[in-house]
Amino acid sequence: MEGKKETHQFKTEVQQLMNIIIHSLYSHREIFLRELISNASDAIDKLRFRSQTEPELLGNDAEMKIRITPDKKKRTLEIADNGIGMTYDEVVENIGTIAKSGTAGFLEALGGTGKQDVVTPELIGQFGVGFYSAFIVADKITLITRAAGHEKATKWESAGDGSYTIETVDKKTRGTTILLKLKKVEKDEQDFTEEWTIRSIVKKHSDFVAYPIVMDVEKTEPVPDKDGQPEKDKTQKVIREEILNSMKAIWTRDKKEVTEEEHNEFYRHISHDWNPPLAHLHLKLEGTTEYNALLYIPSKAPFDLFTHEPKHGIQLYSKRVFIMENCKELMPQYLAFIKGVVDAPDLNLNVSREILQQDALVRNIKKNLVRKILDLLAGLEQQKYETFYGEFGHIFKAGISQDFDNKEKIASLLRYKTTHSAGLYSSLADYVNRMKPDQKEIYYITGDSLTTLLNSPHLERLKEKDLEVLLMTDPIDEWVIRDLQEFEKKTFKSAEKGDLDLDKVDDKKKDEYTALFDFIKTSLDEKVKEVKPSTHLKDSLACLSGDAYDMSAYMEKILRASGQDVPKTKRVMELNMDHPLLSRIKSIYEKDKDAAVLKDYTDLLFDIAVIAEGGKLDNPSRFSKLIGDLMVGAIDD
Repeated sequence: MEGKKETHQFKTEVQQLMNIIIHSLYSHREIFLRELISNASDAIDKLRFRSQTEPELLGNDAEMKIRITPDKKKRTLEIADNGIGMTYDEVVENIGTIAKSGTAGFLEALGGTGKQDVVTPELIGQFGVGFYSAFIVADKITLITRAAGHEKATKWESAGDGSYTIETVDKKTRGTTILLKLKKVEKDEQDFTEEWTIRSIVKKHSDFVAYPIVMDVEKTEPVPDKDGQPEKDKTQKVIREEILNSMKAIWTRDKKEVTEEEHNEFYRHISHDWNPPLAHLHLKLEGTTEYNALLYIPSKAPFDLFTHEPKHGIQLYSKRVFIMENCKELMPQYLAFIKGVVDAPDLNLNVSREILQQDALVRNIKKNLVRKILDLLAGLEQQKYETFYGEFGHIFKAGISQDFDNKEKIASLLRYKTTHSAGLYSSLADYVNRMKPDQKEIYYITGDSLTTLLNSPHLERLKEKDLEVLLMTDPIDEWVIRDLQEFEKKTFKSAEKGDLDLDKVDDKKKDEYTALFDFIKTSLDEKVKEVKPSTHLKDSLACLSGDAYDMSAYMEKILRASGQDVPKTKRVMELNMDHPLLSRIKSIYEKDKDAAVLKDYTDLLFDIAVIAEGGKLDNPSRFSKLIGDLMVGAIDD
């Protein structure tokens, strides 16, 4: 019995994506088979995982396999699995709308529409749209799937022409079958119904898949006599099921035997990322704690890395039997981008996440893996490490707050641009080595951009003294500094907060300005908590700073941007007593303390200080008018 067939139109951006895939990856046509096999493998993995607690899902069909069936006459290719399958709703969610397949991220990576020439296998893999790569070779795709534990199946069909149909159908067994109606083969093109073509693609891209990839193959065999012995000179053609992949668990092999090409292919299999990994870690530990691990550091950040629920990349096995994917218990959040496999033979196959959290073996494995990964990062050559840091530095820095045991190791791997690094990254150790002989603190400043920080008035005295300052433009750096506090016994000191204590303030001059500063403080009482001589400024007129333990202006901005209700902190207004304009304002004040222009000058001083740190004015039109009036007066004079 079949249900009513419904026809749906793809959304505009989905149709755009389909057209790009169909017309752009012609020179990489074979990747479709790699992607469909990988999806089938994932489906079996999910079934194996669920069957640990729901063994009834397996029924009488416990032999997991992926079957490829070519038909040269009909020009079709079928890829079938007996994995977890999908319900009607799951087909709608995951196939029908492509909502779960990274469409927006994929199109954003192309920079908009019409850039089909930049589509590569790397993008197809990274954004999870591998299923649709089948439209490169197929005029029509028919998908029939039945979810484990469900009686009804779902049929989805599309010619990639802007619409698809979906209906409820019957299917005898669980799992997913994908039937491709192949396009006509042009001269010198691969024929995906040819046995040799299919064998070579599976060997190249899917040899490490943990389940048998089978195909019925025609063989010539001797004809047996009545005793089962081959008759002389008599042969017959028979169809035999043949396994195309080795299913060798690469992580159990001697690491010296595994080639770089094999590592790249296995990484593609587990990550769906067509970029080669930046580095890998292959471990085999024997003794009281036994496990194998093969971990990879990606060379490119996945598009979902900074989403609310990024996937952890570790797959957990026990004696080569898949237990679970996205195993958060084996890798901390700040290393969630690491991809790979951990095979721990002493784990129970029915282990749950709750048990894993308490398991001493798992905690020990995690501790060792983290230490080894940090050692691997520390040993990368500079260019590779900067590639890693550029892609993953934001999430990696969080380790300072998350991993107390490894805080010093992580700190040694932090990199920052500085006022002395000529635009290059510098380690904290290199900064310390360059410190002045009498310098006791590591100076830093946080803010939105390098340009803003490099031109900050807060750095003027530090630059005059040739003191290097770390330039921190990543929001998470505020938390890094809060939790790190010191490096190699050198404390961190903000260039924006507190007194710099680089020069002794001239007490006599300070007394001369006390009355004016008190007047300005009274005028700006709602905005500033103190007006004082600056220890930061050399050339600029004014700046805003905070007390040593105040929240920085950048931190306040970050919290507000995230929607938090942060009480506005009154800042300290610092004025440059050596600036000629301040001297003239002082003269006006001493002649007539009630002069109307003093209020205008006071507001201007505050607005100048706000602008100097990249802030926004409450009343920019009034500021513009006051500047215009002053310019007219100066020209008239």
